Amino acid sequence: MAPVTLGAVAAHFGRDLDRGVTKVVGIIESAARDGVDFLVFPDACLGGYIGDFHRPDPDDPPPALTLDGPEIAAVVSAAGPMTVCVGYAESAPGGGRYNAAVCVCGDGVLGTYRKVHQPVGESLTYLAGDTFSTFDTPVGRVGMLIDYDKTFPEAARTLAMGGADIIAALSVWPASVTDRASRLPADRQSRLFDLYDCARAAENQVVLVSSNQTGVMGNLRFLGQAKVVGPGGDILATTRSKGGLAKVEIDVHAEITRARRVLNHLTELRPGSYHVASEADR
Repeated sequence: MAPVTLGAVAAHFGRDLDRGVTKVVGIIESAARDGVDFLVFPDACLGGYIGDFHRPDPDDPPPALTLDGPEIAAVVSAAGPMTVCVGYAESAPGGGRYNAAVCVCGDGVLGTYRKVHQPVGESLTYLAGDTFSTFDTPVGRVGMLIDYDKTFPEAARTLAMGGADIIAALSVWPASVTDRASRLPADRQSRLFDLYDCARAAENQVVLVSSNQTGVMGNLRFLGQAKVVGPGGDILATTRSKGGLAKVEIDVHAEITRARRVLNHLTELRPGSYHVASEADR
């Protein structure tokens, strides 16, 4: 496969849905001029996130959208030959909403995902998903995670075992709410955000494209730090704590092949040994 240009967005998206759609379309158009082939937006870029984990405003939830609604259609129309991942609140059958992501190109929807792992308080606003999936795209086989999912190695490993070459990690990741540092780069969550991105890429020897929101919503201050991480765990491009686009040209297949040439983590797994032996087994 030929080299492709991967991009991760760091930007602020609030509750104003029309403004969010317009901003997403504008960023896609700008990225297209820069030659981006695969673009990952933050979680909740269509309609915003919640402003408080413990006491989310019941009168101001993220708007629940449908996969076949005008907002996703606008992203499909803007994408053209580009592959684009966006985050939104998906309307659930019977009521409620999922924290969800969709991957599209100009031909339509390529893949979908509903966030599985929920941090404290998120279940007050969102339902939890229960499955992971991978799917083919023009840039390779892709799987998606949504912010807190990256904390769990099993989530990224499931995608890698499902054949994902690229993991799109869409986030709306805030600074610490209990021990916030005066500067975002010094915040504990800032360090963890980068650590999880690099670890998930390195342990699975895949490319990880990590987006995040910036700015403030309610009492949550988001970190930025969008990045592209190679299969060796190296950060290839980053916005740091600012908004913008982290992009890099990379031959995904060649880099993964190089990373797995001597040590291939996925083929050298020993799942039959991953348990604590009982006294009778010793």
